[in-house]
Amino acid sequence: MSAAASCLLTEDQCLCSICLDVFTDPVAIPCGHNFCKTCITIHWDKHVTYQCPNCKEVFDSRPQLRVNTFISEVATHSSEQQVSKPGEVPCEICTGTKLKALKSCLVCLESYCETHLQPHLTKSGLKRHQLIDPVEDLEDRMCPKHDKLLELFCKTDQTCVCMLCTVLDHQTHKVVPLKEEYEGKKAELGETEAEIQQMIQKRRLKIEEIKHLVELSKEDADRETAEGVQVFTALKESVERSQAELIDTIKEKQRKTEEQAEGFIKELEQEISELKKRSTEVEQLSQSEDHLHLLQSFTSLNAAPPTRDWTGVSVRPPSYDRTVKRAVSQLEEMLSKQMKKLFEAELKRVQQPVVDLTLDPDTANPWLILSDDGKQVSCGDVGKNLPDKPERFDCPSVLAKQSFSSGRFYYEVQVKGKTEWDLGVARESINRKGSITLTPQNGYWTIGLRNENEYDACAGPSVRLSLKSQPEKVGVFVDYEEGLVSFYDVDAAALIYSFTGCCFTEKLYPYFSPSLNYAGRNSAPLIISPVNHTE
Repeated sequence: MSAAASCLLTEDQCLCSICLDVFTDPVAIPCGHNFCKTCITIHWDKHVTYQCPNCKEVFDSRPQLRVNTFISEVATHSSEQQVSKPGEVPCEICTGTKLKALKSCLVCLESYCETHLQPHLTKSGLKRHQLIDPVEDLEDRMCPKHDKLLELFCKTDQTCVCMLCTVLDHQTHKVVPLKEEYEGKKAELGETEAEIQQMIQKRRLKIEEIKHLVELSKEDADRETAEGVQVFTALKESVERSQAELIDTIKEKQRKTEEQAEGFIKELEQEISELKKRSTEVEQLSQSEDHLHLLQSFTSLNAAPPTRDWTGVSVRPPSYDRTVKRAVSQLEEMLSKQMKKLFEAELKRVQQPVVDLTLDPDTANPWLILSDDGKQVSCGDVGKNLPDKPERFDCPSVLAKQSFSSGRFYYEVQVKGKTEWDLGVARESINRKGSITLTPQNGYWTIGLRNENEYDACAGPSVRLSLKSQPEKVGVFVDYEEGLVSFYDVDAAALIYSFTGCCFTEKLYPYFSPSLNYAGRNSAPLIISPVNHTE
């Protein structure tokens, strides 16, 4: 059915007067009125007389219902048009059920469904009207001052204007058609959308990165837990074994002491028994009145009894001091071995984020001598004539070219043969002129050697370090986010010192000071060494 034919009927003529909705199976009755087949059937089932609900004409018998094919086709076409839903623009001409608008007219300031849009598509006078996709509040598209269509854009005031506005209020302003500004803004929105999508993608990648880091952290935690349990299990077993051995040793000493005492007691009791026997014989002889018998027996009885001298005999409790000390010493030795294993494992982990450093000649004090490859620095006997740049140190110091503002990094420096040196990291904004005090408050996190064997952490105040051996190679590890700077004796696989709880907000540069030459006594260079990962 053509759209023109559908316009021959008004909207009301497509509606059933009983259900007030678009016809479903429309039928005609003898008086000419049309109803939904179900609606008129139910209506007549409820009444005794057969009467038309519209004109009230009464029929003698129940009329035969005939399908109205024309109205059925029109109703079907109308029902195919979508009923407007919440959020959609409804047709402003429809009465009763509002159909979804297909277009809005900027001249009529109304929105139309397919049926009511037909005059704008067929009538010459309406064809010239500007149709747009359906929008609500068409009045907002009119200039409130001149009641004319807002069809221009004032770039000077960044506002939409009508034709009269350009003549009266914006005559000196730059005005362009809405479409031109629309295209420009649409292009900007496209760029903005692209930027937003790029930002979204970056954040999604960051989420994946964080999730990956969490997984790595979990793996580290599981590994640390397993290693910790293994170490403490070994310690526990060793302690229990040492305790059992100590108890057995003490019990054995006590058993031997008791055996010795029992031997003495048995011997003494035997001598007491013999002495009692002798006492009885002496008592009997002393009561004898036979002069000859007493004198003959006296000599044998008066002889020394068969006993030993007990004056110097004693049972001394055994000393357990050495036993306990030996057991504790064995534990310390075992603990020292376990600690060495832990530090070796720790050093192996911190060596992973190793970085390749070169010294920055623009920061080096004029008395310092840098190797051609930028890996060595020592203090010379003569100062060079160099430009006094703001980044150059007045003291015998130099920074690396590389800086770090996130993550972890590690490097090693050979200090063999030196009597003085300082190593660590420094923030970018440090003072490099005049007298410098190496403290975290001043932006330096360093350790140093003085007088050949005095090691200090420059923590402000300095902390004297007690080292079992003099390191020949020092490892420096930094975790920027964790606020951690640690120093290691690489060969001994031992931790020297750690700065913890640091708050880094700037770039960090590796810091080196070979100190003064001291007439050749401290001429050995500091050497940035390649890292040999511990096995």
